[in-house]
Amino acid sequence: MGLKNSQYYAIMRDYERKQLRSHDIQTARYEEVYKKLPEFKALDESISILSVQYGKKLLNGDDKAISSLKEELAILRSSKKDLLVSAGFPEDYLEPVYECSDCRDTGYIGNQKCHCFKKAIIRLLYEQSNMKELPADADFRNFRLDFYSASYYDKKTGRSARAIMQDTLRICHQFIDTFGSEFHNLFFYGDVGVGKTYLSTCIAREIMDKEFSVLYFSAPQLFNALAQTAFDKKDVDARNMYEYIFSCDLLIIDDLGSEYTNAFIASQFFTCINERLLDKKSTIISTNLSLESLADLYTERSFSRITSSYTLLKIIGDDIRIKKKLEHREDHSCYVEQNES
Repeated sequence: MGLKNSQYYAIMRDYERKQLRSHDIQTARYEEVYKKLPEFKALDESISILSVQYGKKLLNGDDKAISSLKEELAILRSSKKDLLVSAGFPEDYLEPVYECSDCRDTGYIGNQKCHCFKKAIIRLLYEQSNMKELPADADFRNFRLDFYSASYYDKKTGRSARAIMQDTLRICHQFIDTFGSEFHNLFFYGDVGVGKTYLSTCIAREIMDKEFSVLYFSAPQLFNALAQTAFDKKDVDARNMYEYIFSCDLLIIDDLGSEYTNAFIASQFFTCINERLLDKKSTIISTNLSLESLADLYTERSFSRITSSYTLLKIIGDDIRIKKKLEHREDHSCYVEQNES
């Protein structure tokens, strides 16, 4: 999906504003130079007159007109440059001022989007993703596997937290690498503080960097948004958000089960995940619930959709937030001891 037409045109309008700004700066500089150097303006006028004269010669069949014009223009431009510099202006003072010199503030180099256009897309995707409140350091480059103990074992499988997370990371990277060409969904479940939200955020950043649209919601936020549309059909903003929930490339539902659940919520949840499955729009869900509790709260239909269409990833381990606090205290203690000594 990427950008909607309205979003694309919003970016292009921004480029138009940049071009107008560049034009205004250049015009102001020309006025400044003309005021200080009247002879510079005279040279510009000579160039205009010369171009017209040689244009007429060319139309009358003078084959040497172009080469003669180039020679005379070169002399006049050289004189302009010398005059500009002698008056204390930079040599390129009257050149257009671009924010991006590669595309000259058009957004395109040939038929390809410029790198600045791609950055604008990613910036817009971040703004609409609902992820501003999430950890800024959530990035796979900052992911610490050492938080997952090799001696902490899952009772059912006998596998360690470290081994489970290694497999989880492999699946997450596969999800990212094939996004857009293959359709997958992820379901993270496990105790509080084992890194489910952090993983979801890491994935979201990678997906947005590939210019796909991502929408993040905690479960209470999601169901409030869905309810607002259901109970107020005239609310345009709510209706637009409702449509975006179903159409964005990746929807992240975090902390499922933290909301107040009733028959309406269960119905909305089923509709959301089912419609996205039918449209082949990827979804990531994270929860502290067990699979058994999931079936009890959200009906067998929702449970069936998830278990049959999502990769289920159980994450185990100690509460990472507690580990970080303890680590911070140890670092602080070491710092104090070093200063005291």
